[in-house]
Amino acid sequence: MAIITVSNVTKSYGIDIILQNISFIVNEGDKIGVIGENGAGKSTLFNLLAGFTEVDSGTISISANKIGYLQQNTVIESEKSIYEEVKTVFDEIFQLEKQIKSLEEKISQTKDPHLLDKLFLEYSFLTDKYNELDGYSVESKIRGVLNGLGFDVSQFDTPVSTLSGGQKTRLMLAKTLLLSPDVLLLDEPTNHLDINSIEWLEQYLKFYNGTILIISHDRYFLDKIVTRIFEIENTHLSVYEGNYTEYLKRKKLEMEAKLKAYEEQQKEIKRIKSIIQIQKNRRTEKSVKMAESKQKLLEKMEIIEKPVINNKSINLRFDFDLESGNDVLTVKNLSLRFDRQIFSNVSFEIKKGEKIALLGPNGIGKSSLLKILVGEIDNFEGEIKFGTNVITGYYEQEFKSLNAEKTVIDEIWDENPYLTQTEVRTLLASFLFREEDVFKTISTLSGGEKARLSLLKLILSKANFLLMDEPTNHLDLKAKEVLEEALLDYTGTLLFVSHDRYFIDKIATKVMILTPQGVEVYLGNYSYYIEKKNQLNEEEETIKKTKTQIKNERYKERLAKLKLKQQKEYLKNLENSIYQAEERIKYLEEKMCDAKIYKTGEIVEIQKEYNALKSKLEEMYEEWENLSG
Repeated sequence: MAIITVSNVTKSYGIDIILQNISFIVNEGDKIGVIGENGAGKSTLFNLLAGFTEVDSGTISISANKIGYLQQNTVIESEKSIYEEVKTVFDEIFQLEKQIKSLEEKISQTKDPHLLDKLFLEYSFLTDKYNELDGYSVESKIRGVLNGLGFDVSQFDTPVSTLSGGQKTRLMLAKTLLLSPDVLLLDEPTNHLDINSIEWLEQYLKFYNGTILIISHDRYFLDKIVTRIFEIENTHLSVYEGNYTEYLKRKKLEMEAKLKAYEEQQKEIKRIKSIIQIQKNRRTEKSVKMAESKQKLLEKMEIIEKPVINNKSINLRFDFDLESGNDVLTVKNLSLRFDRQIFSNVSFEIKKGEKIALLGPNGIGKSSLLKILVGEIDNFEGEIKFGTNVITGYYEQEFKSLNAEKTVIDEIWDENPYLTQTEVRTLLASFLFREEDVFKTISTLSGGEKARLSLLKLILSKANFLLMDEPTNHLDLKAKEVLEEALLDYTGTLLFVSHDRYFIDKIATKVMILTPQGVEVYLGNYSYYIEKKNQLNEEEETIKKTKTQIKNERYKERLAKLKLKQQKEYLKNLENSIYQAEERIKYLEEKMCDAKIYKTGEIVEIQKEYNALKSKLEEMYEEWENLSG
């Protein structure tokens, strides 16, 4: 059943057409990935679906009761703590809880039966509603989602106002998920998550009971979740069945088929034009008529447009003039502390040509480690030694090295005054800053534009040792692929932080996991690291199981010994009970020989006891035989 229907929608900003006559249907339960280059109109589409902006023409019909929308640059301004802020999602439930508690107090203090009936009726109504809203599971839901998105219990009381931009985005994602809307619109939800949180989110969304549309440049993430792809390209929207990998295959086949159809038609047009020319040259009445006939055929032909292969991408090549020595970096016993210990005893070596992924959960100090290496943090303990002729180049994820007040052209030219204006503009054009774009102030640039400018600065540094912090964060899929190829071709040394598993898998030759106590090193790419990690987990599980089995066996042995001891004691007590019963029966038999008890009627009670004891004694004999046999 359709939950979203979009028909012939067009949206422009000024003279720029963003979306043109797009149409699609989203069914209940669909999980859709929305892809396209930066600026293609993906966020515009989400703003239209969320009702944040209006269409120029066409219609959008949505039959959802609740829509949850996570925008890419959401900022929460709140004086509440993390936990209290998330609780606002369930205001109705917590208000009900207060009402129920208030009623319970009234009921405990009321003695009037008529008023009690009224209060109990209201209490029953409120508790039914509370159960219907699943009120009893709210606290565990909040804790589960916050933990899954990387918020530790110790952080729950942290004021929202003290959080970083990335943490606020994660908090907004938590609120959006807990809202449990019929339709989830998620714009780059993985941007500020570490790998553990991304994997948690994948599982959460995979089993989410509603409809999901996701804008993402994370290829692994899209592959795990979505079953359809919406591609926005050149103002139009195309629909592809399957995940991102399937989309790539279908897109390739589609382009090949379109190109083949175009080329075949061009051959046919050329052939017909040749026939027309030949017939015209013959100058006979018959040949002229044939030429006219063929001309009409050409005019009626529906011309196939040449497929547009979009080559609008950055031109990346990392190079350097000076070769470094084989030993690029040696780190010994590095420790960092701010208001708490971040990490300690970090030691590792980096050799020339290695491409190392530095991984670990958010807050473990990955970015801080890079900043120590480039000299931006100096309050550390330990030893850092760079090798011979090592020239570092640093790409930071927050773009603080860019001067917000400068223009794009000045940012490059001021640091590279030996270049001519033509050379600077040519370089900027290769990074998609063309014509008037070069005079844009950096403060007005998008995240993607700042990323491109930072990459150009990194290339111009001619560094033979690159340190990159989340280099794929603001890049579209095509730009990511270009960056991947450039780094694969780079013959220098690379240390990078990333949460993009596809990127890590393709680039890394070694994986370093940063922990509070040091680093764990895995030789190989991300897939190898995961394989080894799973293997270690299995081994630990086996050891744990073995330990548990040994523990259980020992427990059983102790229990058996205890049972044997108890059994002997029980048998001894049973024998004593048998002896006492036998003695009592002897006494009763002697009693029954006395004529007096028949006169007084005492015989009735004695006979009852005697029969009961005889029956009980038979049972005890049988039990004794079983236990002692």
